[in-house]
Amino acid sequence: MKKCIFAFAVALVTLSCVSKNPYAESPNTMADYKLIPLPQQLEVRKGRMLLTENSCILTDAKLAKEAAFLKEYIELGSGLSLNVLETAPAKTPACIVLELDTTLTGEEAYRIDAGVERISVSARTAQGVFLGLQTLRQMILEVVNSAGKTDYVIPAALINDAPRFAYRGMHLDVGRHMFPLDFIKKYIDLLALHKMNRFHWHLTEDQGWRIEIKKYPKLTEVGAWRAETAIRKHFPDSGGENAEFKGDGKRYGGFYTQDEAREIVQYAADRHIIVIPEIDMPGHMLAALASYPELGNGTGPYEVGKWWGVFNQILAPKEETFRFLEDVLTEIMDIFPSEYIHIGGDEAPKKEWKESAQAQAVIKQLGLKDDIEASPVDGRKHSKEDKLQSYFISRIEKFVNSKGRQIIGWDEILEGGLAPNATVMSWRGTEGGIAAAKLGHKAIMTPGGYCYFDHYQDSIDAATQEPYFSICCLTTVERVYSYDPVPAELNPEQAQLIWGVQANLWTEYIPLTEQAEYMALPRMTALSEVAWTPVELKDYEAFKMRIASMRGILDKMNVNYAKHIFAGENN
Repeated sequence: MKKCIFAFAVALVTLSCVSKNPYAESPNTMADYKLIPLPQQLEVRKGRMLLTENSCILTDAKLAKEAAFLKEYIELGSGLSLNVLETAPAKTPACIVLELDTTLTGEEAYRIDAGVERISVSARTAQGVFLGLQTLRQMILEVVNSAGKTDYVIPAALINDAPRFAYRGMHLDVGRHMFPLDFIKKYIDLLALHKMNRFHWHLTEDQGWRIEIKKYPKLTEVGAWRAETAIRKHFPDSGGENAEFKGDGKRYGGFYTQDEAREIVQYAADRHIIVIPEIDMPGHMLAALASYPELGNGTGPYEVGKWWGVFNQILAPKEETFRFLEDVLTEIMDIFPSEYIHIGGDEAPKKEWKESAQAQAVIKQLGLKDDIEASPVDGRKHSKEDKLQSYFISRIEKFVNSKGRQIIGWDEILEGGLAPNATVMSWRGTEGGIAAAKLGHKAIMTPGGYCYFDHYQDSIDAATQEPYFSICCLTTVERVYSYDPVPAELNPEQAQLIWGVQANLWTEYIPLTEQAEYMALPRMTALSEVAWTPVELKDYEAFKMRIASMRGILDKMNVNYAKHIFAGENN
């Protein structure tokens, strides 16, 4: 491949172009590079490559998939259909070269060396090249030529780039409301555009079990369907004006088959994104309990949840439950090759365990006691039931580890003692991530005040509850952008355990795909720079200027994004 690229470079120097490039001497300024996330290093150069139907993409078989994506991106952005070649033609007006370069370091680092006749996108890995293409597609500018027609050009530059964090994630809850396969793919395409590399797929909930498990067919025959759905906040403990249940009277549900889930896994993998499935336990399991009531603490009958919130009903800590979970996770791990499996662990009330003779017998057998003194981890006294949950999670972790995988859990898994190898996802503020790092565990930061995209994103939206009703709160694009995932409380060694950052899209009040897009974008755009760009290079005012290129791509992708950040423009 190196010899091919060298020969092609020589050909470009010695052969005349098919037609003269009128932009070869055009000056460029930093304002011409509206790139998000902002690269680590960008050198402005003179001149611009002119894209035409005669331009080409040159690569070899190792990067054929990435070349196909670039062809698709350029066609989406400009309408031009470039040829993908493995051998340099005798003459060409311009060509984009994709190459692997073992001299570059980092799995996700890339380099763009852009001239007026040749642009190379190089990286150590195909993933790095793919990430570079997300930058290159933003570099395409529309200019009006002397004949009044639109030309598409790419300004010359040298870019050397790599991410700040290894884990850059977006979450989607399909338990409360589920979305068609085509939308899941579109969501993944949006992650790719923003250089995200993890898709956290929240597949099970009190209100619906969304993944086929062949050994337990009732999970989808029964657990995937609820009788109706609460209207806004007309349900108990909602904090709404009317806490009495009022439903819409419409049966709701559905699920993804294992083949459909594998299709999503492959679709994401083609875009160098890992799908992390979540099977929440021991709480948020009403749908499973409605399907298999014998897994409960004898507090049935159970019904798939019709409203939102935290329910007291949780799984019983008995051998039958563990066999069920091991069987479920075995099928999940067969579908999802991710090293990490998310097992939830959040919002699991201990009321039933306190009142269950069976649970108390397990507690006695394990010798668990209430804390007399506060835990050094979080400064709290934990009950023996908290410690039973720690046993529960640790036992699941041991099984997952036996299959060569690792677990991630919400920060409640810290309570009562952290499982030996667990990674903590810190959502109740930053304290969980801080505690995990101080204990020597990896942490993913996703605090609600910065990273919950089910919040209103503009004060007018919050005041009017339009165009969409949301759960609460206000988390603006600017607030998302301001977040630094590394807590100041950590020393340098502990800070290295902050694996990355993720935003969560919970869907209690998000039934529509267009609403999901509105809530995610452009906050996802802000998060991408939080996850990728060194904190010292971040500047919100500059970000607002650069977001124009991303807006153009979102328009062409037909994304229903929120437009508050573009106030003053023609929305």
